Amino acid sequence: MKNLLIKEFRLAASPMSFIFIFAAFMTMIPGYPILMSAFFICFGIFHSFQSAREANDTLYSVLLPVRKSDIVKAKFAFICIIQIAGFIICSALTTLRMTALSDAKPYTGNALMNATPVYLAFVLLIFCAFNVIFAGGFFRTAYKTGIPFLSFGISVFLLVTAAEVLPHLPGLEFLHSPSGEKPAVQFTALAVCAAVYCAGTAAACVKSQRRFEKIDL
Repeated sequence: MKNLLIKEFRLAASPMSFIFIFAAFMTMIPGYPILMSAFFICFGIFHSFQSAREANDTLYSVLLPVRKSDIVKAKFAFICIIQIAGFIICSALTTLRMTALSDAKPYTGNALMNATPVYLAFVLLIFCAFNVIFAGGFFRTAYKTGIPFLSFGISVFLLVTAAEVLPHLPGLEFLHSPSGEKPAVQFTALAVCAAVYCAGTAAACVKSQRRFEKIDL
């Protein structure tokens, strides 16, 4: 498993996967749907899947003296490491916006979603959608990436729309506060979404292992 993960980073990974981690800095952009940062991080991972496919990485991996289930585990481990790296940056920048920059005019007058714990919760939901819809869909064939990524893109549109609409609903205006009003509610939402991310990713990995075992390459 360890050697397969090293192979993912050294051979299968596209440089775009590492470059797009810095899309997390979009968290600082006012007047912009900052949840797109999560989409672009996943888009970078998508490039690695495409690059690996063109290099016949899946076939190469299957020919190695390893279990097919470990190949899937390594892919999911690679995905999670990239996502967690992006999430850490998003979290640090969200903390900065909620503290030192909470009174900054670009953020107090921001018409779109502000960086809060709920923003981070939606970041995790987008990551979970990628793992379940795209990665899980990829291992139906271990080759096709187009339809799974399109389906993921639709889910991102729905999640971003929901995140932008919520603060405008009666009683939920506090979600738009730059300083993060009602922190107990917001951090509870973040904790719930973290649990959803972990459970969804684990379930997608297990299901992908079962699917991959049945594929005759």
